[in-house]
Amino acid sequence: QVQLVESGGGLVQAGGSLRLSCAASGRTFSPYAMSWFRQAPGKEREFVAAISWSGGNAVYGDSVKGRFTISRDYAGNTVYLQMNSLKPEDTAVYYCAAKYLPPNYVDYQGAAYNYWGQGTQVTVSS
Repeated sequence: QVQLVESGGGLVQAGGSLRLSCAASGRTFSPYAMSWFRQAPGKEREFVAAISWSGGNAVYGDSVKGRFTISRDYAGNTVYLQMNSLKPEDTAVYYCAAKYLPPNYVDYQGAAYNYWGQGTQVTVSS
């Protein structure tokens, strides 16, 4: 199993930036993709970004393309989400997720992920 802990959320003004982190522990020696999802009050969970174990393959949701960047460290056990040009509609709880996949694979479907963090609140004021 993989345990995930997010950090870095907070309150920021529109146009500002935040960087989220997600640290993985446990059975991390097998390759796994990592992703970010978000959920705003009264809305369905939304895919934000995902990155492969190798770090060479990343995909983004349409609403964040060009503003957010996902990356992971050399050891592969921490994933980051750099969020720039934040908008009020980015306000949500952001969740990190992990799924065992071959090194270059990603998955953007939330239902496919086995492991989830507790979430971190991001609030963007107008």
